[in-house]
Amino acid sequence: MTVGVDQSRRNFFRGKRPSEKSALRLPWLKSQQSLYDNCTQCTECISACETQIIKKGDGGFPQIDFSLGECTFCQKCVAACHEDVFSDDLSQAPWHIETTVKSSCLAQNQIMCQSCQDSCDTQAISFQYLKSSVPQMRINQDDCTGCGACVSVCPQAAIEIKLLDTSTITIGD
Repeated sequence: MTVGVDQSRRNFFRGKRPSEKSALRLPWLKSQQSLYDNCTQCTECISACETQIIKKGDGGFPQIDFSLGECTFCQKCVAACHEDVFSDDLSQAPWHIETTVKSSCLAQNQIMCQSCQDSCDTQAISFQYLKSSVPQMRINQDDCTGCGACVSVCPQAAIEIKLLDTSTITIGD
């Protein structure tokens, strides 16, 4: 019998509040809990990552750090892992995310900047003229893959990609 890791208890003892941002884990995970239950923290996925955005996070579990670059969805982390943490159906979306923009965005502060749009291969980010003189960013969540290319190029670190509540999402058992 395996005993799962209760992250809320672990975070309590580390002094983290429940409202703090949770780590973005690897793409195509069956669930966060499957990672905690089955990951041996061998770092094979970290070594296999072609863009080196996978880092050791809390408790030694791998997590994505988009400030270092973008995910190319090469699936090398999946191939390198010998444990039962990834979905069997890699044709599904790699993760269920939401991309948000903080108020520190230069465009929201009337300063011309479109570096995020230039880095977005899926063209999920566009800029529209509204009542202001500087075009304002719009993110099409349906087109956003969550690759993180926009995060590392943002001069204000104003773009955040966060995992949606996975308690209602099941990815291939």
